[in-house]
Amino acid sequence: MAVWSDPVSGANDPAGRDAVIFSEAPRDRLERIALGTAWALQPKRIGALPALARLWLTDLVAPQRGLPDPQRTVNAMGLCGMVHAFSPAVVLAAYRHGLFAFAHFGPLKWFSPAERCVLYFDEFHIGKQVRRLLRQGRYCVTFDRDFAGVIKACAGRRKGRWHVTWITPPIMRVFYALHEAGDAHSFEVWNEAGELVGGGYGLALGGVFFTESQFSHESNTSKLGFTVLNWHLAKSGFHLNDGKWPTPTITEMGFRSIPRRAFLDQIAAAAAVDARRGRWQVETDLKTVAAWEPGAANGTSIAPSVPSQRRPAHEAPPLAPEAGEGEPDKAAVAVTKRVPPAR
Repeated sequence: MAVWSDPVSGANDPAGRDAVIFSEAPRDRLERIALGTAWALQPKRIGALPALARLWLTDLVAPQRGLPDPQRTVNAMGLCGMVHAFSPAVVLAAYRHGLFAFAHFGPLKWFSPAERCVLYFDEFHIGKQVRRLLRQGRYCVTFDRDFAGVIKACAGRRKGRWHVTWITPPIMRVFYALHEAGDAHSFEVWNEAGELVGGGYGLALGGVFFTESQFSHESNTSKLGFTVLNWHLAKSGFHLNDGKWPTPTITEMGFRSIPRRAFLDQIAAAAAVDARRGRWQVETDLKTVAAWEPGAANGTSIAPSVPSQRRPAHEAPPLAPEAGEGEPDKAAVAVTKRVPPAR
């Protein structure tokens, strides 16, 4: 079952990229800097700052222009280098090496956490409420219909939470360009009034999907859309879905942490998979997704089954971003070997 169509060269918006405003008002930028500083100074994160300062000073003296070694990190969050060039080509190369860029303000930094939180599709869990929503038909799910709207909503304010986001205008512009090239994709959830009430976006590279972020404006809508996305990824031959750091949202859906070395081996093994570029389409109805039983006899595993023992949400690394702080709310098993669950 394919989820793609022919490659596209233009944006979804007929007016093109110029009509998409990935900018930030001065007041919003000052707010992001202030809240980002407060976020970094929290007791559980402040210990990471000396290593960041040393890396920054070293880079000022002898800047490293290429991509850093993903296995040489300087703090518990997986910081391993400063970003000097940030373009679609650089992002694709970085993701092939297990790196991703992150920063609330200031220069972007490259990260490679000691553990990556990933989903093997036969371990995906669909909650009862999400199955019920899928059967009710109250929402419509699309792919690549409004990438700009989705990424801006992911960076937007969330009720009752600090507006701390790592999805800054440079991130938006590069991922929008990746979307135009057919590498980055969004899923959208629309209510009966035609309003965008949930969604998320990520990057497809080989047999891996890298989930970047999600948002919900109505209860469980991002989970509903994310379930449809993972159904399509599984049926289309993807190996796994990478969620970066663990969060309660994704761990309760079946994501679990694996060691960095295993993750790097698996994305290398999945690189040969032909994940065709282009605009994706939803090719099934929501009731079919609601009936999906991952790991069943007719399921989607391509590797020997291994009993799953997922890491509880409270065991997430203490320096990882928390839900609602602009983190990825959040695609690769080795072709021949599955990493055992964390015990």
